[in-house]
Amino acid sequence: MPTLRLLYTSIVELGDPLVIGNTPAGFRRVIPILGGRFSGPRIHGQILQGGADWQIARYDGSLQVKARYTLKTEDGYMIDVINRGIRHGPLEVIERLIAGEEVSPDQYYFRTTPVFEAGEPSLAWLNTIVAVASGERHPDHVVMTVYEVL
Repeated sequence: MPTLRLLYTSIVELGDPLVIGNTPAGFRRVIPILGGRFSGPRIHGQILQGGADWQIARYDGSLQVKARYTLKTEDGYMIDVINRGIRHGPLEVIERLIAGEEVSPDQYYFRTTPVFEAGEPSLAWLNTIVAVASGERHPDHVVMTVYEVL
């Protein structure tokens, strides 16, 4: 039976949404990633500015997320991250999140599956793990707790 081991917790600072609008897939917007920090038992460092979360608010009320960004470890090594997932909950809770209100994360579901790509040999283990994450949305940042599936 798989178990989880903490990989890191991150605080991701977000910019104002760039609205693309209604598309055949749903309402699309891009959320710029302005930076942040991540810290865990084996890796820690900063989240670099320049990534983004390409979101689709689907017609069933759920939010499909696909973020791509770069981690820079304290040792100066770069890690590419592609993080896909979903957020959903009761309509009134989602409306409060969209309005920028603080909402307890136990009132909605926010899970992702980050995939890592590292060139540094000491970080090659990241290239071959499966990870899952739990998210908390705040008005100007997201907290992601990332776990390695053992």
